[in-house]
Amino acid sequence: RAVAMSVSHSSRLNKLVREQYMRLPQDGRVQVTYVWIDGSGEGVRCKSRTLDKEPKSIEDVPEWNFDGSSTAQAEGSNSDMFLVPVCMFRDPFCLDPNKLVLCEVLKYNRKPAETNLRHTCKKVMDLAKDSHPWFGMEQEYTLLGINGHPYGWPDNGFPGPQGPYYCGVGADKVYGRDIVESHYKACLYAGVKICGTNAEVMPSQWEFQVGPCEGIEMGDHLWMARFILHRVCEDFGVVATLDPKPMTGNWNGAGCHTNYSTEEMRREGGLKHIEAAIEKLSKRHDYHICVYDPRGGRDNSRRLTGHHETSNIFEFSAGVANRGASIRIPRQVGQDGCGYFEDRRPAANCDPYAVTEAIMRTTVLNETGVETKDYAEH
Repeated sequence: RAVAMSVSHSSRLNKLVREQYMRLPQDGRVQVTYVWIDGSGEGVRCKSRTLDKEPKSIEDVPEWNFDGSSTAQAEGSNSDMFLVPVCMFRDPFCLDPNKLVLCEVLKYNRKPAETNLRHTCKKVMDLAKDSHPWFGMEQEYTLLGINGHPYGWPDNGFPGPQGPYYCGVGADKVYGRDIVESHYKACLYAGVKICGTNAEVMPSQWEFQVGPCEGIEMGDHLWMARFILHRVCEDFGVVATLDPKPMTGNWNGAGCHTNYSTEEMRREGGLKHIEAAIEKLSKRHDYHICVYDPRGGRDNSRRLTGHHETSNIFEFSAGVANRGASIRIPRQVGQDGCGYFEDRRPAANCDPYAVTEAIMRTTVLNETGVETKDYAEH
C-alpha cells in the first residue's frame, strides 16, 4: 500500500481505455507536439496542434506561439512568445506519423528569450564547425514518488548504504527499471541518439547517455531525451528530478558528465591536443563553474564537495581514470594516445547548450577570463 500511495492518481487511470482511442485512424492528419524550455531554464513545456499532412523536414513545421506570462517568460500585458521549430523527432507516445518538435523561444521583438541558450550556442558551434566537436553527455537523475520521497525507499528511514546499487540487479537493489527501459525504447523510437543506461550509486538514481553528437545536436538531443523522460515518468505516476544533490548526507549527487573531443584529438597523437585543451580549461575554472548549473554554481556547490566521486568546486584537477578530478582522461585514451576527455563538473540540471558552448569557447575559440565574446551573426 505504501508503494501504491507514492504514485500519481492519473497513472492509475485505465490505460486499456486510452488504447482504444489511440488506435483510431487520423485520416492523413498529423499531431505535432511543440516542446520548449520554460523560464526556469530547467523545465520543459509542450502543446500540440494538427497539421494537414506529415512534415518531412523541420521547414515543414510552422512557427507557433504561447503565453509567456504562464511560463515565467513574459509579463501579462505583452505575453505572446514565438516558438521556432529547430529539431524534429518521431512521437513515441502517439506514434507515427505524429511528431515531437523541439523549439527555440523568441520574445515579441524576435530576440531570444533569457533561457534560450541555444541561440548563442549555435553561433559558437558554427564558428568552430571545422574542428568537428563531438560530445556525449551522461544524464543522471533520481526517481521520486509523488510525495517527493525517493521512489522505493522505506517510508521511514533509509535503504542500506551505497555499494550494491550501481549497475545492480534484483528487487532489493534496483527501483524503477520499468521506467528506465520504457524511456530507452521511447528515445530509440523518437530518433534521439541515446547510447546507454545504467543504475547509479544511490538507490533509485539512474543515468542515461546521449551521443556522440556533433555541435548543436548535443543540446537538441539531450533536451528531447529529458522531455521524453518526464513524459514517461508521468505515465508511471512518478517524478524524475535532475537536482544535483537530491538527498543530503552520505549519498551520491547527480551530475551530467560531458565527454568531448575534436577531430585532432581523435587522430593519432591526439593526446597532446587533449592536454592542451585541459590546460586552457584549468585557467578558466570559475567561468565554467558559473555556467555548469542554472544558478551560477550554487546548485553544484551542494554536489562538488570532493566526496562521493566528485572534485572540489574551488579547485581544478585532472587525471587519468580519476573520478575525483574535474577532468578525467579515460585510461584507454592514455594508452591509445588519442580519443576524448570527460568534464565531470556539469550538474545534472545543467543546460547542455551552455555547457557545450562554454567548452568550445575555451578550447577552440581560445577565450580567457570570465567574460565571453559576443560574436556577430554568422
